[in-house]
Amino acid sequence: MPMARPGDVIELAIGEIGAQGDGIGRHGGMPVYVPQALPGERWRVRLMAPRGAGFAAQPLAALGASRRQPAPCRHFGACGGCQLQHLPAADYGRWQRQAVVQALARRGLHEVPVAPVQATPPASRRRLRLAFAPAAGGLRLGFRERSDRTVVDVAECPIARPEIVALLPALRQLLAPLAMARRGGEALLTASCSGLDLLLQTTVPPALEDREVLAGFAEREDLARVGWRSGPDAAPEPIAARREVAIRFAGIRVALPQGAFLQASAFAEQAIRAAVVAAIGDAQRIADLFAGCGTFGLPLAAGGRTVAAYDADPALLAAAAAGARQAGCGARFATTPRDLGRAPLAAAELRHLDAVILDPPRAGARAQALALAGADVPRIAMVSCNPATFARDARHLIDGGWRLAWVRPIDAFLWSAQIELVGAFLRAGSPSGA
Repeated sequence: MPMARPGDVIELAIGEIGAQGDGIGRHGGMPVYVPQALPGERWRVRLMAPRGAGFAAQPLAALGASRRQPAPCRHFGACGGCQLQHLPAADYGRWQRQAVVQALARRGLHEVPVAPVQATPPASRRRLRLAFAPAAGGLRLGFRERSDRTVVDVAECPIARPEIVALLPALRQLLAPLAMARRGGEALLTASCSGLDLLLQTTVPPALEDREVLAGFAEREDLARVGWRSGPDAAPEPIAARREVAIRFAGIRVALPQGAFLQASAFAEQAIRAAVVAAIGDAQRIADLFAGCGTFGLPLAAGGRTVAAYDADPALLAAAAAGARQAGCGARFATTPRDLGRAPLAAAELRHLDAVILDPPRAGARAQALALAGADVPRIAMVSCNPATFARDARHLIDGGWRLAWVRPIDAFLWSAQIELVGAFLRAGSPSGA
């Protein structure tokens, strides 16, 4: 067979779905990644840029019948936000679980019990990050295509809460004439207990006229808060703060700093929290690492347990501590700002604890996992939105004598290739790990 090159048009059978949601076929022994293709289908495709050991491909024509279901969103295919709306529900759940099993197997973890996936219902996503860009006659507001930076203008989003979707036409009309939006940017919309929170990110600072328009928009649309920042790591600057933006973690009210991390939906948060509680059992003295605003630690403290919360962001910890005081459990909820990537808790610092909760960012917590590998703590609950880094960190713990008792996958990001999971680790030889 001649050597494959970008631009070649080929036909191939799709054998599986890859970790990023693309169908994978083989050509000359090399993987070919085909967006929207499903196992059992045959496609004519054009080879595009090299990708790993194979090629990305542009789908040209499906050859024959398939088992796909109609996508619930009219923007599916162009929009890069969801990859798997066309996959039948039963196949979708099996694929998600298998993605977790395969990630564990790549680290030699073949016998770990992996539960069926807990599904998130549509119209429950409480947080959307939208892109916007100027266009002829107005402005595009939506999600970027997977293949490039083009913004797909969306009129609907079946994963998002209705109040977020309802704001999109007015937000599009608002942004189009603003000087700060002339180079494009992002809009982060969060549905809180006290209303919608809008955070705009642009490289052009808002002029006085822009600020006046945004303040008027907040009043007109009854938004709780509007803010601006220059980049993802920049501190948000308030423009209109009409009332406190609050979130509830198992009934505990917390004032949410603008731009703070929040689980994608209340449903997913509750499912993850339930798995964490199952993993730590009746542990009374708990370290909550990468604690954020207290998603897991606050309800535990309110229930009578003692929690030491650590996070690199002092503002998030301050919000959690204020929530603990308001709930009457401040004495059981201690906070310590600490960058656990650079300064992980050492084994000696963990000796007095009954359990550790670990909820790192997508890159994982390699340094903290290595420190925990030698720690004499009975239980660890590890939360992750990345099966690959979860498996890597789990391998460090297991090499240190831990046992991964079970993993529970949660579909926190409906119809996407991303999946949340919680793993329960028991210390071999301890009473809890017997």
